[in-house]
Amino acid sequence: MTETPKTHLRIGSRGSQLALCQANHIRALLEQHGHNVEIEIIKTTGDKITDVALAKVGTKGMFTKEIEEALAEGRIDLAVHSLKDLPTEISSGFEIAAITEREDPRDVFCSQKYQSLDDLPRGARVGTSSLRRQAQLKALRTDLELHPLRGNVDTRLRKLADGEYDAIILAAAGLNRLGKDQFMRHVLPAEVMCPAAGQGALALEIRAGDFATAELVKFLDDGAARLTTICERALLSKLGGGCQVPIGALAEVRGDRLHLDAIVASPDGGKLLRESREGDDPMSLGEETGETLLRRGGAQILEEVYGHTVAQPQQP
Repeated sequence: MTETPKTHLRIGSRGSQLALCQANHIRALLEQHGHNVEIEIIKTTGDKITDVALAKVGTKGMFTKEIEEALAEGRIDLAVHSLKDLPTEISSGFEIAAITEREDPRDVFCSQKYQSLDDLPRGARVGTSSLRRQAQLKALRTDLELHPLRGNVDTRLRKLADGEYDAIILAAAGLNRLGKDQFMRHVLPAEVMCPAAGQGALALEIRAGDFATAELVKFLDDGAARLTTICERALLSKLGGGCQVPIGALAEVRGDRLHLDAIVASPDGGKLLRESREGDDPMSLGEETGETLLRRGGAQILEEVYGHTVAQPQQP
């Protein structure tokens, strides 16, 4: 009896510790199904810019462009991305073949000395380079000193350990995947810190029409993760998806319905709009929630940030 030949797959990944951890996780699942898998490390624009806040340089495609080029050229067969790094409009020629079972999508409060945001003294130094986190922190606590925090997870945790910050805010998913829980103090509920659309989810991107690879990885697609992230990304798309505007979205399957919490805020946290809705269709729920936020003042926030008029939805 001849052994069925094993399929050889090449995964493209960023070289950070977290990106490689995620790529190796997918590799292990594929190898369990009898595939030969190798990982090719690809340096992206976002990896090369480490001293500038991402919101100032724009993040659209910063962590994906070079990986997609390798995919288009056939140097790799699939790419493993943090879904939140993928633009809402996938470039033509590519498709998302699978969205894997989701890690905890929420943000987490990390500190050596303090147990929660409420415990922080006035003037405490908090590190984050995310405009979304900064705006929500400012809306909660105007007395905190917010400072930029770039670098990989280890770098950020080392800066916290060295006393550069009283606290930092990180994604629970990254800490969980890396097993770095020594400074995790409190998982922040969406009502306090609404996470980024797609946070905690991994996307497997392939060339459009590559049916062979699509077939090999389809077992990794998680129904709940796809539903919730479609909903969140629909909201992000409706709001323009710009990296200069703090936008948060978290969808959850509750019973047989989808529940969506979303925020849009001015960068200084002076205006923060929050909306929660339930629905059955993920795309419609995301778009309708986005329309409601635009009508309630989100369009004005976007106009102030981008300096031009944003199309507001017509009243039904």
